[in-house]
Parts: sequence; C-alpha cells; structure tokens
Amino acid sequence: MRQRLTIILTFIVIIGALVALNSLTYVKKEESQDFEVAPNRSTYHSGPTGLRALHDFLNESGYKVIRWRETPQKLLSDSGKQVTTFVVVGLTRLPFTAEEDKALRNWVARGGHLVFIDRYIDNEVIPKSAGWTLSGTQLDSPNLDTNPADIKDMTEKVVALPPVQPTVLTNNVTSVLPSRFASRVRVVPPEAETVEGNSPTESEATPASISRAPIVHIADSEGALLVDYSYGLGNVVVLSDPYIVANGGIKLNDNLQLAINMLTSRGGLIAFDEYHQGRGVTQNAFASYFAGTPVLAIAAQIALLVLLVLWTNARRFGRPLPLPQVDRRSSLEFVASMAELQERSRAFDLAIENIYARTRRVLARHAGVDYNSSRSEIAARIASRSSLNAHKLETLMRQCEEVINGEPTNWRQSVELVRRLREVEKELGLRMRSRDIRQAAENI
Repeated sequence: MRQRLTIILTFIVIIGALVALNSLTYVKKEESQDFEVAPNRSTYHSGPTGLRALHDFLNESGYKVIRWRETPQKLLSDSGKQVTTFVVVGLTRLPFTAEEDKALRNWVARGGHLVFIDRYIDNEVIPKSAGWTLSGTQLDSPNLDTNPADIKDMTEKVVALPPVQPTVLTNNVTSVLPSRFASRVRVVPPEAETVEGNSPTESEATPASISRAPIVHIADSEGALLVDYSYGLGNVVVLSDPYIVANGGIKLNDNLQLAINMLTSRGGLIAFDEYHQGRGVTQNAFASYFAGTPVLAIAAQIALLVLLVLWTNARRFGRPLPLPQVDRRSSLEFVASMAELQERSRAFDLAIENIYARTRRVLARHAGVDYNSSRSEIAARIASRSSLNAHKLETLMRQCEEVINGEPTNWRQSVELVRRLREVEKELGLRMRSRDIRQAAENI
C-alpha cells in the first residue's frame, strides 16, 4: 500500500509540474488583424469583420437566436423545422456543395426565410426566382491596406442611402450607410434573360418556384442594395454589403435597424450559418474551444504520461536479479536450535566443546598465559590469583577435555560439568554467560 501511495503521489507531482511549466511558458497569442479582403464573418468573431455584436444584441433583446453548426440538409429534418430564418453571410470559409444548395432551396420553398448577405451574388446558393435573375456589380474592391476598423477608410466618399419605398424591411429606417465596397444588384427580367440564352429550366418553372418580381427596398443610381423575392412558400432577402451588419459598421446610421428588420420580419427562430464559417460540429469542438490555450498541451502530455505508465507496467529494463536473502533469525534462535539438535542426537561432547573452548580461552587470558599452555600451568596461575583450588580446577579441565576427546558421558554428567564451569566463571567474575546474552540481544 505504501508503494502504491508513493507512485500515486509521484504521478500527481509530475502532473502538477507539467501544469505549472505549461502555464509559465504559455504566451497568449495576440488577436490577428482583420482584413477586409479576407474577412471573418462568424458570429463568434468580435473583430470588425465579424457578426458578434449583431448576434449578442438579438440574443439579449429577447429574440430567439442560435448558431447553426450543421449542414443545410439538417434544415429538412425535425431539428430544422424550428428554424424560421436562416442567415448566410459571405464570403464563407467553406463553399456550398451542390447537395447543400439543393437542400437550402427546398427548405426555402417549404416556407423558410433566407437572408443572404454578400457582395458577390452566388446564384448557386440563393434560390433563383422563376424567370428573374439577380446579378451583382462591385464598384470597388478592398486590398491588404484596407482597415475594416477604420470607418473613414471604409466609408470614404460614400453617401447614406434612404429607402426607395416604405416596406416591412425599411420600417423605421431613415438611411443606411454601406461601405465603399458595396456591390449593386441588378434585376434581370425574364425577357432579357431569355434573349441572353439563360432561359429558366423546367425544374425552376414548377409551381413551387413561381414568384413575383423581386422588390427593391434600398437603391441608388448604380443599382439596388437590398432586394427580396418570394420562392415557393418562402422568401429570400439579398443584401449586397456585409459591412452594414458587421461589427465595424452596424452602429452607423440605421444599419442596426435594417438588420433587425431583415432577420425578425418573419419571427421565430433565427439561425446564423456557422457551418460554412468553419465552426461545424464535424470538427473537434474540444480542440476548437481550447485553441490558443495551454490546455491542449497539458492534455497531450498527460495522455503521453499515462501511455508511458501503461507501456512500462510489469516491463523489465535490465537483467533479472535474485531477491536479497535476509536471515531473520536471531542469535538466540540459533543457539536454541543447536541445543535442541545436540540433545536429540545426544551429542553432549559438542555441547561441552562449545562451552569449554570459550571458558579455556578466557581462563588463559585471565591467567596471563597462552591458550595452548598446559592445564596445570593455567590452574596454578588461576589459583595464585584467586581462592580456587588448583587441583580441582585442573581436574575439571581434564574431565571436559576427556569428554571432548570421546569419553562416554550422559546428559546429567554434561550438565554437571557445565554447572561447574559456570561456577568458576562466577568465582573469577568473568560473567561470560551474561555477556553472551547481551551480545545476542544486540544482534537481534
């Protein structure tokens, strides 16, 4: 358990170190500058070319607004039935496919309200009115030096345009101020289109697509800025300048009021197309949300660490080594085991030999002679230094040596010899037994 706790704590410390390291080394990227030549028309974007201000204003004003992050085909499903107004603001980052164009036209024909805002009129995206054709002409084009955040630069020599007639879309609108890059819409009647060789197809002449002529709401001598027309049971609104609804220009004149009229004239749920702005649900939402933060780097490092732990689990990185053999027996256990073995084998001579050899060594040291000196010399020296009898001590030593050398004995005689040896130790104050016990205890 202690080993597992150590591993867990080590893992937590490593993760904490990674988080701290990534946080310290993280450098926040500065917001990239907007360019009118390559705008970002997403409602998530708060720059001058984005639509964040319009989306947030509608949402906070109580209108039902969502960001549509699925393909137009989903408008024909159950989830798309709640959408009343669909808003496409170009130039989109992802182009519309033929299948998406067809799905969008079918949705409008069933009663949808499409608001298309772009300087380029894409007749493949917006439904084509029966016989009538819309074409756009751009009077000026932005370049890399154009600053979308500079109102003077965007509206240089531009005159505010009033409505050409009172309509639902121009309600409470006195004038709007487009950018100098706004295109003008030209409405081509059916006769002129037929002469040009662009007669409507059979599918477009079906009753579901029959419509009246497009209605011009705001225009000048160059052409129309805002038109709308019916398509089947639905309606299409075309505004030829995104600057009017973008963050940089929506506050000018009555641009905001015009945007509100276009998007809320039918009521219901308003859906901004975010799928073609690169915010579709098919992309990694987690990565998109944490893009530009150290969270992704931290998550990748933690995942790598987990994989490393799993890969190294129970894997040997060196030659196998035997486990260390630790002798857990104490000295007293060894002595007790030897005594039991000697008793069972009746090896009394071994017991006498173990005890007498140590006693003789201590007696020789006490007498001041060599260990190999004779019994008589050791006994005489001991007797001269103590009250022991030299003859008795020599006899005891001789009896012990005879037993060691093979003299028959029994356990009673052996115990008696050991008792007499301990008495000699006690008389001389050698205390060998207490010293042995203390040494054995210290070695446990």
